[in-house]
Amino acid sequence: MGESLAPIPGVQAQGTEGRFTTEGPDALRPAVQALRWLWRHEGAPEGILCIGTDRSTGDSLGPLVGSELHHRITSIPVWGVMERPVHAANLQILLKHHPDLNQRRVLAIDASLGKLNDVGSIVIGPGPLKPGAGVNKQLPPLGAYHLTGTVNVSGFMEYFVLQNTRLFLVMQMASFIAGAVTRSLSS
Repeated sequence: MGESLAPIPGVQAQGTEGRFTTEGPDALRPAVQALRWLWRHEGAPEGILCIGTDRSTGDSLGPLVGSELHHRITSIPVWGVMERPVHAANLQILLKHHPDLNQRRVLAIDASLGKLNDVGSIVIGPGPLKPGAGVNKQLPPLGAYHLTGTVNVSGFMEYFVLQNTRLFLVMQMASFIAGAVTRSLSS
């Protein structure tokens, strides 16, 4: 790819990733522009993989996004919804049923932990997602593109932090991400 997301208005560049706030009256626009930029330069996604579990508030971001997208987007497959989440315990089953998943252009979405100032923001970029990195799990990288939402702070007792993340924040971020992805795929 070689290009950076920096030319997109409103992007705070981090290498080839863009970090976006999910708050404000016009917050959705730069995230939609960044996703459309990725689709133009790398090709539109052929599927969306939303990672997480419905058993942890902070880690439910992926399945919440997946459920919203499943109802909004019918042209490409969406894996990982609240009814059937994709998480560390069943990821290998999904990969067994879809062995070509990492050869396809898939947008991988997951919750992340980060710095206090980044809570509530999302990161969009090319390249695979590394699920479970925030809780020291060794899982295979997934997707051609990644989108992560920082739901809480990292550094201490990550599982406890994920369990005690505000559901309101996670739901608000899920709605934002689903809106950005849906708009980026429409003409």
